[in-house]
Amino acid sequence: MPIMGIEKGRYNAAMSEWLHYIPFVCVLCLGMFVQSAAGFGAGLLTIPVLMWLGYSIPEAQTSLLVATVPQNLWGVWVLRDSIPVSKVAVPGLSRIAFVPIGIAALKMLESLSAVVLRQCVGGIVLVVTITIMVFNPKPRHKLHPVWAWLAFPTSGFLQGIVGMGGPPMVFWVQSHDWNTRQTRGFLFAAYLISLFPALGLLYYSFGNRIIGPGLASIATTPLLLLSTFVGLKFGTWLGRKRLRRITLAMLLLVGLVGLAAPLLSQT
Repeated sequence: MPIMGIEKGRYNAAMSEWLHYIPFVCVLCLGMFVQSAAGFGAGLLTIPVLMWLGYSIPEAQTSLLVATVPQNLWGVWVLRDSIPVSKVAVPGLSRIAFVPIGIAALKMLESLSAVVLRQCVGGIVLVVTITIMVFNPKPRHKLHPVWAWLAFPTSGFLQGIVGMGGPPMVFWVQSHDWNTRQTRGFLFAAYLISLFPALGLLYYSFGNRIIGPGLASIATTPLLLLSTFVGLKFGTWLGRKRLRRITLAMLLLVGLVGLAAPLLSQT
């Protein structure tokens, strides 16, 4: 009988772990789906929702970074003929240089309560989403270098502090008269250049606490690839403009919920 009780306890513990894992998987899959379908939004959506599920910012960052490894590797390989090293190297390296500054700021922010952190992240999501809605640059053949020195350090800092470094790079790319392959190739390469250094810095700064979410994200890889494939098909079927509006509405809601964290935590 005691042995039966032990086995039952192990079974219940295993079931509890799986039930805890399901929402995590769903959020990552939704992030990959939105990113592949709409072309943006993975970090803006995934990080705040994982925080509501009880994950810290470093844990949520690690999960998302690991989840994007296959997508970025595949993108760089497929679009390698459209990625001039001369155009990617300096922006990518300047982005990496500011990731440690963002992580240092994150270490200081971790002294704040989870509710305040959710509110801060919600505010960032809201600001970035509104900027995406109103930002409509006229594409040019070449931009003044000052815009690159503003976009990529900002991207690196945001990547380090909240894991949302994509928007500044997307804004910069949208300001160029590049074709779709050049645009996507540049973004995939820029993400990939800083991905592994960012993971290394997160491990150096936060230690073993990020390993569990990272391994869980690796275990989810087949479902993430499926979500990416379905997202691409769905984006083509629905149309980028309509999907963009739906995604922006969803991100606005996520940002507002984050700002309202103190009120919602009292209910």
